Amino acid sequence: MSVILIINPNKWGRGITPIWVASHAAVLKAQGHHVHFFDATFYADWAINEIEYNTNNLQYKPSDYGRQIVFKKEKIIEALQEKVDSVRPDVIFWSALSSHIHGEGEYVNIQYGHTLVKDIKTEGKKVAAGLQPTADAEKMFEYFPEADHFIRGESEFVLPTLAQALEEGGDLSQIKGLAYRNDNGEIIVNGRQDIISNMDDIPAYDYSLFEDQVFLRPYNGEVVRAVDYEMSRGCIYACEYCVETVIQRYYGFTETVPNTGTIRNVKGYLRNKSAGRIFKEISHLYNEKGIRLFRCQDTNFLTIEPNTLKSLAEMIDESSMNIMLYIETRPEGINPDSITLLKRLKVDGVGMGVELSTQEFREEKLGRFAKQEKIIKAFKLLKEAGIKRTAYNIIGLPEQDEDSIQQTIRFNRELDPDNVTVGFYSPYLGTSQQIKANEMGYFDDYEYHVDSSFRSLSKHSLVEVSTLNFYKKNFVRLVRHGMDNLEELKKSSEEVGL
Repeated sequence: MSVILIINPNKWGRGITPIWVASHAAVLKAQGHHVHFFDATFYADWAINEIEYNTNNLQYKPSDYGRQIVFKKEKIIEALQEKVDSVRPDVIFWSALSSHIHGEGEYVNIQYGHTLVKDIKTEGKKVAAGLQPTADAEKMFEYFPEADHFIRGESEFVLPTLAQALEEGGDLSQIKGLAYRNDNGEIIVNGRQDIISNMDDIPAYDYSLFEDQVFLRPYNGEVVRAVDYEMSRGCIYACEYCVETVIQRYYGFTETVPNTGTIRNVKGYLRNKSAGRIFKEISHLYNEKGIRLFRCQDTNFLTIEPNTLKSLAEMIDESSMNIMLYIETRPEGINPDSITLLKRLKVDGVGMGVELSTQEFREEKLGRFAKQEKIIKAFKLLKEAGIKRTAYNIIGLPEQDEDSIQQTIRFNRELDPDNVTVGFYSPYLGTSQQIKANEMGYFDDYEYHVDSSFRSLSKHSLVEVSTLNFYKKNFVRLVRHGMDNLEELKKSSEEVGL
């Protein structure tokens, strides 16, 4: 069996348990491969302090997280080379799809993983998967030339097949989902693999690889033990800026229902673990690792099969676990019945995409059909139920002007959420919005360093990047305190060079 080294290239400097790491490790180990792990998170010469950045702009409540974390002082490249020399991997793997999709900087993993491995001395093959190969595998050989192979689509079962073929000298042309160069240097892109229709086929996700401090997570001013977790994969919606649409197209879900933004034949795309499987995983993590917060990365939690959620709620009801779930969903799914279910599931917080305030812009420019009144009602119902609400917002979208940003701030004031986040628009490769943005001159054909938390890469002057940075820094302040002093705040920011 092969030796596989998985790298988590996380630059955020805080604990993240990438779902793809846990799922791939589980499958590899189940098939007899030897799995090792290198986590870049807590290397001082690599990390960016995301917690400090988003605490300063008021997206996070202050906590003592920074005092509980220890950063490694050794140089990350030297540490990685030492790891490679020690385990002598046959395959080095650093990026993949999961329900995380792009959250917590996952989109840019393929770039940062390539940065880490490109000068490493190894005889192992370098392999990456993820959104970008799914969108355009051929271009990846240009953008990330040190990689030997790329995997498109879901890669849990492709990676061990590839590892076995490399070990035994097997025929790579028979491995679905794989892209590689043949002996003549030609790029070969194989046909797609089947979608993982039964998520229970993936063995229990393996969180044993992570060091203990990775499980610490700031949450509403506390530091709690947490994991990123997925119950399901897929989304019924096809919003034009969302990475989900790239995966939908890859697996042939290309038709949408007019004026709804939903894909056709959703039952073939939405998948979830069984209730018993979910409860078993959650119970294990709670009992063995003391996990209290389950940060559910499901794209739209309330489209998980209803009977699954009801059965899970019954199991949680009967347990004595002191847990919290944080979920993401759409406002259309929030009603008195679903709130009752969320309470039984011990959902403590709900994140919902507001994106921007103007319904016409959302529908016509983004293909996102979310009625204004439904957003308002959803936030109201959740507040009455005592469930914390987080509003997700985007600035720097193509064709979005400064007035739109200000309207979005006013709309957030009306919603009065418990938490407010704002991210820069990111041009995710292969999405309709990315293609349009490139054609309009907002962004290059491929952008490196894409991370909605830290930076806008916009090249358009409709709203200057300096102005976007101002609103990123002050968005929450303006939501909480109003915009009466906007011009004064702008002037003071200019004076200190912000």
